[in-house]
Amino acid sequence: MARILVIGGTTFMGYQLVWRLLAAGHAVTILNRGLTPDPFGDRVSRLRVDRQSQDFGQLLASKTFDAAVDFAAFTAKDVKGAVEALQGRIGHYVFISSGAAYLARAGAPIPVETAFSESEYSGPTRPRPEDPEDIPSWRYAADKRAAEAVLEDAWARHRFPSTRIRLPNVNGVRDPERRVESYVCRILDGGPVLLPYGGHIRIRHVFVNDVVKTIESLIGKRETFGQAYNLSQDEEPTMLEFVGVLADLLGAPNRSMPISADALQRAGLRARDVSPFSGRWASRIDPSRAKAELGFQHQPLAQYLGTIISAILDYPNPEPPPGYENRAVERGLAKP
Repeated sequence: MARILVIGGTTFMGYQLVWRLLAAGHAVTILNRGLTPDPFGDRVSRLRVDRQSQDFGQLLASKTFDAAVDFAAFTAKDVKGAVEALQGRIGHYVFISSGAAYLARAGAPIPVETAFSESEYSGPTRPRPEDPEDIPSWRYAADKRAAEAVLEDAWARHRFPSTRIRLPNVNGVRDPERRVESYVCRILDGGPVLLPYGGHIRIRHVFVNDVVKTIESLIGKRETFGQAYNLSQDEEPTMLEFVGVLADLLGAPNRSMPISADALQRAGLRARDVSPFSGRWASRIDPSRAKAELGFQHQPLAQYLGTIISAILDYPNPEPPPGYENRAVERGLAKP
């Protein structure tokens, strides 16, 4: 039995990992602000703190863990605080990074032309983009890149035992952003599914169950210390093909409608409002190294999408997904 700290841990990836760790008999401690209720009861220990406060380090000063998995670090400051608080008292620190960190490298093509491997990561950070629409995506990607740099330095200087996991969009039951559900709702309501950029952007996603299974399996593996791994599915459909898979699983017509970004802008809509997976900053990453070194495996795209669809239909949410409030405007764009 290992003592494992999960930073975050009440929604989506963290939520599912905690259940897996408990089922395996580990002693789990959850650290977060305590704002979101969790169903774990007395099965877990809890630490309540805002990691941005000085109380974060003080709270952990007397604690030791065999491992920590950090779902809630987004900046270099976040990671530096974790390293300082856990140095010498942690067996393994697993940082959840993002495939977007590749896009923050100077010279990286946007949209991505081919999937990135870990060997294509190094380089300076690209400057702040001029287009205001790109700035939030750039900031997120650059911050994740800076956070990883802290861990690279801590490993080189002090052998701080960390592993970095880079993820693309993660799909699954309980996705708080309800992204797959947004397409399901549009397919079932009989209206158009608007796809910006012609629907030709290719995507590589990953199923949450496959991610947490791999995270659980690598905890404590010394050969992963100081390393980074991409976890991603092999399939990389265009958005037109992705919606087609969903429509087939639902037994519904595929009413995909490619649309230009300019047409959306004139209608007062953003690309991600009508199609959350249609973004120029969508990452595409190659999981070959994780397959070879971690034994990473993933369920086929259609199989895991079927699982998500079943949950959406069996447990319908009474509130529409984000962006659906402008559905009437979307329908208007489809009229001749």
